[in-house]
Amino acid sequence: MSAVIDVRGLWRIYETAAGHTTALRGVSLQVARGEFLAIMGPSGSGKSTLMNILGCLDRPTAGSYRLEGVEVSELTEDDLAHVRSSRLGFVFQSFNLLPRATVLRNVMLPLVYSDAPARDRELAAWRALRSVGLPEEHYLHRSNELSGGQMQRVAIARALVNDPAIILADEPTGNLDTATGEMVMRTFQRMQRRGKTIILITHDPEVAAWADRTVHIRDGRLFSDEEERAYLADLARREGAPGEKGAGEKGGPAAGPSSAPPAAPKNRSRLLGVPCL
Repeated sequence: MSAVIDVRGLWRIYETAAGHTTALRGVSLQVARGEFLAIMGPSGSGKSTLMNILGCLDRPTAGSYRLEGVEVSELTEDDLAHVRSSRLGFVFQSFNLLPRATVLRNVMLPLVYSDAPARDRELAAWRALRSVGLPEEHYLHRSNELSGGQMQRVAIARALVNDPAIILADEPTGNLDTATGEMVMRTFQRMQRRGKTIILITHDPEVAAWADRTVHIRDGRLFSDEEERAYLADLARREGAPGEKGAGEKGGPAAGPSSAPPAAPKNRSRLLGVPCL
């Protein structure tokens, strides 16, 4: 299958009053069309920064990002807005629903600026809600009258209403209990069977197990599942071996399977001027 996402040598360096903070360090990633990919990592690892760039919400400092064969760095802000509204669907941990609006109107929101008549927008929202398995008796309820699992299904329906090719989900089960989280993950699997590409961020290995493939991000670097397991096994061996320093001793924690940092990007000071969207 062709790569719908092709990222090569991606860096993201933020300039703040305290100095320079490197969030991504030479990340390369390819995602096939129709693949279900999980990106795992602890807080501060760079996974949300990577998701923002994949979602065209932020620009990298250096590197290449091709989305469906198009070099994203060459797109204007209007182009990027069109990509976000037509090719990408977003699902967030906090749902981001309008609490006093009905379920149907929440799902219709991404269609507000379309040329479709109101009746067609309502029909598209109704179909999206049906696709995630939410019973029709909830469609005219306010979103704040729903359970957490129901609200997340509404959020997924909103992500689907424009029929995007790619769904980006950031910790979508983080606020849900185990049973409700499983229901949400089954919804993502149904979306994949309908041809959608799913990219999901999580810190939970049980959630990541639903995906076809898992990659790990640590200190801004990306590792395969096999590299991550090898790193953890080596870390456990070092901590258990007498006379060897553990991860928490002098020298600090290992950065990942390879402790040697990558070379800094060329022309770093020039690259820091890349604006955020």
